[in-house]
Amino acid sequence: MSLNRRDFVTRSAATAAGAALAGGLTAAAATPAAAADLDRDDARGRGPVPFKATFTVMGTTDLHGHVLNWEYFTDSEYDDKAHNDVGLAKISTLVEQVRQEKGRGRTLLIDAGDTIQGTQLSYYFARVEPITGKKAPRHPMAAAMNAIGYDAAALGNHEFNYGIPLLRAYQDQLDFPLLGANAVHVKSEKPAFPPYVIRELRLGHGRPIRVGVLGLTNPGIAIWDKANVQGQLAFPGIPEIAAKWVPKVRAAGADVVVITAHTGVDGGSSWGDQLPYAENAGAEIAATVPGVDAILVGHAHKEIPQRIVVNQQTGRNVVLSEPALWGERLTCFDFEVEYARGQWTVTGVSARLLNSNTVAEDPKIVKLVADQHKKVVAYVNQVIGSCKESLSIADARFKDTPIIDLIGKVQADAVRDALAGGPYAGLPVLAQAAPFNRTAVIPAGEVKLRDAAGLYIYENTLEARILTGAQLKDYLEYSAKYYARLAPGDVVNPDTLTNQANNTPDYNYDSIYGLSYDIDIAQPVGSRITKLSYQGAPLDPAAEFVLAVNNYRASGGGNFPHVAAARQVWANSDEIRNTMIAWVKAKGVIDPADFYGKSTWRLVRAGVPVF
Repeated sequence: MSLNRRDFVTRSAATAAGAALAGGLTAAAATPAAAADLDRDDARGRGPVPFKATFTVMGTTDLHGHVLNWEYFTDSEYDDKAHNDVGLAKISTLVEQVRQEKGRGRTLLIDAGDTIQGTQLSYYFARVEPITGKKAPRHPMAAAMNAIGYDAAALGNHEFNYGIPLLRAYQDQLDFPLLGANAVHVKSEKPAFPPYVIRELRLGHGRPIRVGVLGLTNPGIAIWDKANVQGQLAFPGIPEIAAKWVPKVRAAGADVVVITAHTGVDGGSSWGDQLPYAENAGAEIAATVPGVDAILVGHAHKEIPQRIVVNQQTGRNVVLSEPALWGERLTCFDFEVEYARGQWTVTGVSARLLNSNTVAEDPKIVKLVADQHKKVVAYVNQVIGSCKESLSIADARFKDTPIIDLIGKVQADAVRDALAGGPYAGLPVLAQAAPFNRTAVIPAGEVKLRDAAGLYIYENTLEARILTGAQLKDYLEYSAKYYARLAPGDVVNPDTLTNQANNTPDYNYDSIYGLSYDIDIAQPVGSRITKLSYQGAPLDPAAEFVLAVNNYRASGGGNFPHVAAARQVWANSDEIRNTMIAWVKAKGVIDPADFYGKSTWRLVRAGVPVF
């Protein structure tokens, strides 16, 4: 790994035995002797005159593999209803503008995690041409972030999707530290990644100001990527570890402490009560951990220009900011500081967001990844089969649709084939599916790889678990909390029918392929599933079924009942999207008549269909 750009910072490899520095640090500052104090008494002899200065810490989060302003699933320039732009090439232009405005030596650039998963560009260099190979290419995210000049980044939960070896390979390609104070070795409980780094900025005074950047990641990794981290890494709570490490960062000489954390400001959890740790803990850190000046948060995919939280112990304001996702925004923490009586003091902090759609892409970054981009475009445009009619996901949140049944059919077929000839071959196979991507379409005619990949956008793998009929009903009742309660006769507004009361994301709304049922949204949560049947007969509560389910759900993601504790009878290490691609290639033609209508679900109110 190359050294950091500033020679006053040293970095030790987190994986090397005995590499931890004194006090368990894996990244710290090698600080030169401070220059002579330049404080001078004023003309009236009233003591030293404070030296005042400013600097800016810029931040991104949840880049999710976006280097260019490009959508690989549609093979076109990225655009959305709000006309946002995305990608590091845009961020690079914004960063250079801030550096020119403030002075290059008066800025830092950090990230709050989730960088190497999310686009076909990042997927390609994790799975198709992985950076762990003998002739390993440089990951396009590493290449772009190095070129832009990042100073530090926190680990995100999606960094672990492809396994620890690939994450370590990515880490080794970075010119800056990948921080994670609460990603610890299971046996030693010592940090497996650098907890923090200290950067020095020269603001025109004799002694540079030392900015400590502490990195924290999300404890949910223990559930969401259980297969990749179990027995190797543990992820203690975010505020608890912040309280441990902030004093250490201060003791190591930091005048200012900025936290970059892959956690939201506040809000609900994706895992329910399975862990005693908060998923979105930014505000809690600010309120309970003294000594923090600013927090760059992420994970929640929200746009928060500035949130101020008063620390309960010190009474000082802590400024938080989240710059949306994918490089749509750049956070700027603007610091006001002064030097007096031998020390730097923060006198003010504010945060603002810059919008990527106001600038052009940096041609240097575009050129840097041009060859990799072309390779991925060719890859996703492979023709893998055809479809007899166009299949859209547009109504999948409210209606049983062929495109979601296609996911269920592929998963059920894969599990049924895997169990053939074994002790569970006689059990009926059902499949769980969720509407991941609201814009997915399988076109009539030629079907390309990107069409299938756009339907299943996550790197989930497939498992098979045994559940009873009664457990499956509980599962569906839990899933049906996705819908707001709506009395018969009330106006149906699709924009408020889901996600409102309990903030359930689309990826946590499951239907079960192979069962037929109604969801009565006039009823309270827990009493909504009616007319539940299998192959035309009422579902037997005692009967056993095999449920084809993704690894996120099987590991407890979403906190669905029974499934995480259910008996596993099969698991596959390949992504479900690849299983879908292989299925289409083998069939040649997608015919909805082969799978749609075999089982159905519908929304009702007092038995009357909503749609």
